[in-house]
Amino acid sequence: MSMLTPPGMGGKYRITGDVYPRMRRPHRRRRIVLASTAAVVVLGAAGWGTLQLVDVFSGGDDTRKTAAGGQTDCKPAPAPSATPAAKPPKPAQVTVNVYNATPRKGLAKATADELKKRGFAIGKIGNAPAAYDKKVTGAGLLLGAPVATKGAFAVLGTQLAGATTKVDARTTADVDLIIGTAFKTLSPKATADAALVALNKPKPAPARC
Repeated sequence: MSMLTPPGMGGKYRITGDVYPRMRRPHRRRRIVLASTAAVVVLGAAGWGTLQLVDVFSGGDDTRKTAAGGQTDCKPAPAPSATPAAKPPKPAQVTVNVYNATPRKGLAKATADELKKRGFAIGKIGNAPAAYDKKVTGAGLLLGAPVATKGAFAVLGTQLAGATTKVDARTTADVDLIIGTAFKTLSPKATADAALVALNKPKPAPARC
């Protein structure tokens, strides 16, 4: 036995010459570390895959709710870069021809005078053409060129509730108000003014989430 051999140790642990036994640590700790690392990787991949599936089946909705009220944080959509919609014309920019299609005399003149007080420009006044005389059963008919549908009809319509509209082949911007048999009077001025204000009020932009 060599002098370097500890007492009680022999066999393969005997130290002879310049060869020394290798004292290796057990491999169990290394296996535990590797197994733990693999488990973390697998769980992470599974969690990521679950989130992807939830996003797919929910349609990719990124709407978020506030912590307090549970309401979405939708914001108005930015105004489009295109030219904004034109504002309706002012009453003074609308020339109205007033025609009476009823048997009552003086109705066209009285109605035209009231429209003039309310700021409208007045054109022709008289009895309705034969095509409409005593044939307008409603409160009134607004008649004009297709361009009138872009604002003049709406502005003049605030003055007479229940008036209907119709386009013809004219190329001028004037509008005919043909008084029908159901006509009683123009809308009260306060009501008409409120309708004009609402007509000129800009529409809110749609919300975008």
